[in-house]
Amino acid sequence: MSEEDLESTAPLRATEEKGAVPRRLVEKVAFVTGASRGIGEAISRRFAAEGARVALGARNLGACERVAAEIRETGGDAIAIECDVTLGLSISNAVAEVSARWGRIDILVNNAGQGGPTPLDDPDDSRWNSIIATNLTAVFRVTREAVPFLSQGGRIINLSSVVGRFGVAGLAAYSASKHGVIGLTRTLALELAPRQITVNAVCPGWVESEMAREGFRQIGRMKGKSIDDGREAAARMAPLGRVLDPAEVAGLAAYLASDDAKSITGQAIVIDGGQVMP
Repeated sequence: MSEEDLESTAPLRATEEKGAVPRRLVEKVAFVTGASRGIGEAISRRFAAEGARVALGARNLGACERVAAEIRETGGDAIAIECDVTLGLSISNAVAEVSARWGRIDILVNNAGQGGPTPLDDPDDSRWNSIIATNLTAVFRVTREAVPFLSQGGRIINLSSVVGRFGVAGLAAYSASKHGVIGLTRTLALELAPRQITVNAVCPGWVESEMAREGFRQIGRMKGKSIDDGREAAARMAPLGRVLDPAEVAGLAAYLASDDAKSITGQAIVIDGGQVMP
C-alpha cells in the first residue's frame, strides 16, 4: 500500500470494518478540532457511527466538508467548520456556529496539533511559538470558549501524547506542550467537576498519520534507510511491536465520551502498545 493510500484509508478502518459499533452517543453534540485528517477524522467518524451529531473543525475546510458529507451519506449528522485554533476570532466563530446549529455542546475534543523539531541551539523562536500556540494554548482557549455551551455532565477530551510522559531530544516544544496538556487537563477536571463535566487526556504512541510519517522519514533518514524502515523501527519501540491505527484512538475517545466513563476524569490515558508503563 502506498503512503497516499495509508493517508486516505487509515481513519476509516474502524467504522468500515463490519461488526457491532455501540450506539452510546445518540443525540450528543460533539465538536472536534483538527478533524480534517488522521486521529481527528477517525474520532469524528466514530462519534457519528455511535450516533453523535458532529461538527468537524479545521483550517482545511474542504477536507472537513468531504468527511462530513461522507458521514451524512451513511445516515449521520455532521457539519464542517473552518477553524484555526491559533486565532481567537476563528475559535469564537466556530463555537458560535456549533451552538447556533444544535444549541449546546456535549463533547469537546481538542485534537488540533503540530509537530516538528525545536533543537536548543536554534535561535529562531518561531517554531517553538507555533507549536506551543497550537498544542497547548489553543486547548485552553477553545475550552474557555466552549465551556459556556457545555451541557451538565459533558465531556472534554484533550489529545496529548506519550511524549507528554517523557522527553525526546530535539522535540522541546512538542514535549513541553504535550506535558502541558496533561497538567491543563488535571486543572480543568477540578474546575469543571461541580458541573459533572469530565476532562481527560489521551496519550497515543506512534499512530499512522501524516505527522507520524514525517517521524518515520526522519528515523529512516538517520539510518540511511527508507520510510518503511523508519516505520518498522518506530513499531519496535513498543512491546506489541506495531504502529496504531487512528481508529484505535477513536475507540478510546468514544468510550471516554460515553456514560460508561462518567466517573473517569483528570486522567492521562496512554494507548501506545506498551511503550510507556507506569
